[in-house]
Amino acid sequence: MKGALVFLAVFAILLLATLAYSELPPGGQIYDASNFPTTTYQVFDTIPVRTLVNAVFNGVIFGIIGWLIYTIAERARKPKNQPQPQPQPQPTSPPPQS
Repeated sequence: MKGALVFLAVFAILLLATLAYSELPPGGQIYDASNFPTTTYQVFDTIPVRTLVNAVFNGVIFGIIGWLIYTIAERARKPKNQPQPQPQPQPTSPPPQS
């Protein structure tokens, strides 16, 4: 569940960063390589479609990378709730016989 939150956080940050700087790699390269038709259409009359597609590509790609890094780091850590081994009682010597 925490991994999904990491993905969403990284996705949102990179989406906003790419909307501010539209040529942030690798979204632009993927868009160019996919041969999407060139258009001048704008979403909400302010954001060009190419910029929005780049932002979504970057958000997904970097979100997956962030999620993978988080998952690997969590698995590398020692679990906190692992039971500790209990010390074994020392054998007692038998009482002296008289």
